[in-house]
Amino acid sequence: MLMTKVRAQSTEHRTQKTEKIRYRKLIISVCLFSVLFTLMSIPACPLEAASSINKRFVYYIYWSGIRAGMAVMDFESAPEGIVIKTHATSASFISLFYKVDDFSQSTLYNDGYPESFILKIKEGRHRRDKAVYFGPAAGNRPQKVVYHNKLDNEKTEFLLNSPAYDPLSACYAMTKMPLQIGKSEYIDIFDGKKVWHTEIQVLKKEKIRVLGREFNTILVKPLLQSEGIFRKTGDIFIWATDDDNRLPVLLKSKAAIGTFTVELAEGDF
Repeated sequence: MLMTKVRAQSTEHRTQKTEKIRYRKLIISVCLFSVLFTLMSIPACPLEAASSINKRFVYYIYWSGIRAGMAVMDFESAPEGIVIKTHATSASFISLFYKVDDFSQSTLYNDGYPESFILKIKEGRHRRDKAVYFGPAAGNRPQKVVYHNKLDNEKTEFLLNSPAYDPLSACYAMTKMPLQIGKSEYIDIFDGKKVWHTEIQVLKKEKIRVLGREFNTILVKPLLQSEGIFRKTGDIFIWATDDDNRLPVLLKSKAAIGTFTVELAEGDF
């Protein structure tokens, strides 16, 4: 009887330990994935299609004070147009038990609307590989959008009554917004086979210090709902530079366990 009880307790302990490990993996995944989509959906450097661009910005991701990963945002000119890329990866010690490697790319038309969007997600055993192709917006005619899930070889066509952005090209559009304190801006983002009418709350101006460098910033709060990611992590607050660049320098949010912070580490200012 005693042996049975000991075995039962041992099994229960292993089960609890396994659940804690799974839960930690989930939290780290959500944090890194949320950071990737946050960087894809907030103001970045203003880009002009006629100019040559080659800029990179590196962000460090901290989870409850622990450096959990890194995110890189690239802007470059290419023959097909302006290309924006983001790449989020987990830190080496986290990758030992749960590797995260998330990549996205958006190619823009000259008017700033997207021509194509690519997303490749690798989080542990979880995989996503999709592409979205946007037809050019022309007058009052509906815009044709083709969604391609490459893992399932699924293709779906949509007709949008008005042009929309993908999560990454939305950053270009937001640099053109006035961002007036106390007012909200709105933008349509096509993500997950649906158009999300996204609100961006403009809260206040604030001077902050990030990694020993001072910035005059505007604090914004995007109410992003696509894929359900941000409902899991809670509100996200973003400090973007109070200039024409609208460069994100600091991000903060609560997770189910602890908090995560993203700080601009280096870049081509």
